[in-house]
Amino acid sequence: MTTRLELPVAAGFRVDGKRALVTGAGRGLGLAAATALAQAGAAVTLAARSEGELRSACAAITAQGGQAEYLVLDVTDSKVVAAAIAERPAFHILVNNAGMNRPKPLLDTSDEDIDAVFDLNVKATFYVTREVTRRLLAAGEKGSIINVSSQMGHVGGPRRTLYCATKHAVEGMTKALAWELGPAGIRVNTVCPTFIETAFTAPMFADTVFRDFVVSKIALGRIGRLDEVMGPIVFLASEASSLMTGSALMLDGGWTAA
Repeated sequence: MTTRLELPVAAGFRVDGKRALVTGAGRGLGLAAATALAQAGAAVTLAARSEGELRSACAAITAQGGQAEYLVLDVTDSKVVAAAIAERPAFHILVNNAGMNRPKPLLDTSDEDIDAVFDLNVKATFYVTREVTRRLLAAGEKGSIINVSSQMGHVGGPRRTLYCATKHAVEGMTKALAWELGPAGIRVNTVCPTFIETAFTAPMFADTVFRDFVVSKIALGRIGRLDEVMGPIVFLASEASSLMTGSALMLDGGWTAA
């Protein structure tokens, strides 16, 4: 008599019934993340400062059959963040995408540059994560927090001392939170893209010397695309990554493998 083999069942990459918050979601990587989560079944709230961009983004997602609403929000204002999140049901998925870069040599980096980049890249990530976590714990819900870091959170780069400092900080924050929130079933990971082709990066890549430098550092020999970040976001948000926390998912085309 043949014994029937019981095969394991994959958790899957769907996030149906989940509520997601994506910051910096009006365009670029944030919009791509919000779109991916909506396509995977989540009800997504897109947050940013530009209402026009958010309105257009939500219209495009809903026209595609997804669930989306927008929230005009300055994530660098902790009191505004706290109030906005407190009046909404708990978000099961958070993508901390809002960020900025001011590439300059150290001696040309002003105090205002330091404050602005740390305020958005580090402090805002802390503010939003704190309030989303507060709501999850109060509701007794599990969750997945995805901090958009960078390959520059793992290496250094010319003219990027300030940006690298902030992304290394995000990596440290993520590891500590993984231990703090793990017992509550809240996972915290980073996604670390290399340079991605967007409207924001287009002016940088107009400099052929810079573009050639970037491509020379990527084992795949090309710059990344927005769609190549979408799958990893859904993976980290879904139960497919249920054993993953405190980790950095590298999307760097091999940059950090050298």
